[in-house]
This record gives sequence, structure tokens and C-alpha cells, in this order.
Amino acid sequence: MKKKLVLVLVLIMGVMLFAGCTSDSEAPVGGGGTPVEDPEPGDEIPVAQGSVKTGMAVITSIGKSSDSGEKDGLAQADSVIVAVTVDDSGVITNCAIDSAQTKIAFSSDGKIITPLDTVFVAKQEMGTDYGMGEVSSLGKEWNEQASNLSDYVIGKTLDEVKGIAVTEDGVPTDAELSAMVTIKINGYIEGIEKAVGNAQNLGADASDQLGIGVVTTIDKSKDAADENGLAQAYSNYAVATFDESGVITSCIIDASQSNITFDADGKITSDLSQAPRTKNELGDDYGMKAASAIGKEWYEQAAAFARYATGKTVAEVNGIAINGEGLAADAELASSVSVHIGPFMEIIEKAYNAAK
Repeated sequence: MKKKLVLVLVLIMGVMLFAGCTSDSEAPVGGGGTPVEDPEPGDEIPVAQGSVKTGMAVITSIGKSSDSGEKDGLAQADSVIVAVTVDDSGVITNCAIDSAQTKIAFSSDGKIITPLDTVFVAKQEMGTDYGMGEVSSLGKEWNEQASNLSDYVIGKTLDEVKGIAVTEDGVPTDAELSAMVTIKINGYIEGIEKAVGNAQNLGADASDQLGIGVVTTIDKSKDAADENGLAQAYSNYAVATFDESGVITSCIIDASQSNITFDADGKITSDLSQAPRTKNELGDDYGMKAASAIGKEWYEQAAAFARYATGKTVAEVNGIAINGEGLAADAELASSVSVHIGPFMEIIEKAYNAAK
């Protein structure tokens, strides 16, 4: 340790002498070319700086849905949402994890019971209202445990994350992690892998904060009659990074329509083993282009709005003019986005409020 201290003092003196010979017009010397010794245990690791990729993943299951019988039927969609930033070395510099759970009840005569104006928020926003803290052996709520997991993977590569030891049920066995997280994490690890795989250079910096925004509505659901009924969980998602001034430095927008059908006897007719895909994943298969006034598919329009929002603050995004039909009033934006933009603005604000 003494040798290291001497070495540090010598380096500092050398830098001071060099600085004394440098004119004001010369750029300061960076640390990129200076060898840095491995930190001692307990030493603070410097925060990474520089351009990073932003990635997002949504994984949805409808497998917990059930027919009506002695109890009302249940159409349930569970979506894991993961956001990451990743540097050029493949190290995760930031991570956020959330989950949207939508439950739509229907009766034995095929009628939707859950009010159609119900709006579901994600588990991070629910906080203690989700109710896991009361039954958790750690006394920790879901949002706390998910945040602990996301913090744990920061500084790790994807291979290191995939190497986290878990039980057959997916519960972590690592002593440090299991002291903070008792929920099953295999689905979140899958989400992290997918998000890293999707990551792109969109303008984020390693020092930026990262947030997820989610809103789910069910107003397109309908009762069964001559045709099957429909329980639809329509979720809009935003992932965004923000600099210290609150300016959006990267943004991704996506959405999913989790459709669960049932007949007039309250029996589910959907294949519950099929995982709904997001609109970005569907791409051209979503089929909006043919009906679009501007000839653009949904994923193209969502990406255009995300680019338009980048470089703005949330206040500026919320100030984007909308006409009476909920469409963009700005001519530049309207030329690339003809869908309703109110939901996009709402989820970007939620991403900002959740950013860390």
C-alpha cells in the first residue's frame, strides 16, 4: 500500500509540473492514456463516461388467464419491461426493470366485468400498493426488489448477468443478491439479454439517467355475442435517457396489444401459449401502412416521434401542439406521425419521473 501511495504522489507531482508548462489555450490532459492500478477493496469505482447504446425489451405472457366457472373468468397479461444502456465493451452502465400486469374479468355469460375505463399502471409506479411487502420474507415490495436487481447488474456484462446463480424456480442463490431479492429473476434476466441485444446508439451518455414509462388501457375490450368476446390489454411503453438538465438524450417507444378471446359461455378461445409481440416486433406485419394517410407503418411513426422528442425536455414534449383529434398539429411532426401522440407524451413523462 505504501508503494502505491508513493506512486500516486509521483504521478500527481508530474501532472502538476506538466500543467504549469501548459498554456491556457491547450486542452487539459485526459486520463485515457494514464495507467490506472486496480482499486483496493472498498475503493470507489469511477463512473463510466461516454457514449452508450440504449436498449429496450418487452416480454409478455397471457398464460395465467383462466375460464369462468365457479369464479369469474380472467384475462391476464403480464409484461416484463427492461431498459439498459451498454458501453462499447458490453458493460451495462444503467438498467431499469418494470412489469405491467393487467387483469380483465369476464362472466360465465361472456360479459366483461372490469370497467372499460380502467387504466393500469406498472408495478414500479404502484409501489407499496402492489402488496408484496406484506408477504415477502425480506419485507420488501416488488418495486424495491426489481430495483435492487437492476442495480446489481450495473457494471456487469451480459455473460456475467446470465451467470447469476439461481434455483430451478429462478430465485437467486448468490448471498449478496438473495439478501435483497427473493422474487424469481429468470424472466428479468431474459429481458436484460433481449434489451442488450436490441441496444442502439441513439445519443445517450453513460452519465445519463434511465427511465421506463408504461400505461395500459382496456377500453377496446368487448363482450361475447355471436362472435367471441375480446379482452385487450393495450400497453404503451417508453424508454428514455435524460441528461443532468432533463433533456432527452435517447428515446424508444413501443406498444403491445395483448388480445385474449372468450366465447359466450365464458370459455377462453385464445391459445394461451402464444406470447404477444410488440408493435415494433411486428414491424410491417402490424398492417398500418396500407391505411395510413402518410403511408408509414406504426413502428416508423413511433420511431419518428422518439427522434422528435430527443433533444427536448419533458416540458417541451408536453408542449407539442395537438389538434382536436389528438393528432400532431405541428406540420413537421404531422408529416411523419399521424397516430395519436397523447399516449406517447404521457409515457415519456412517466419515464422521466421514474428515471434513475
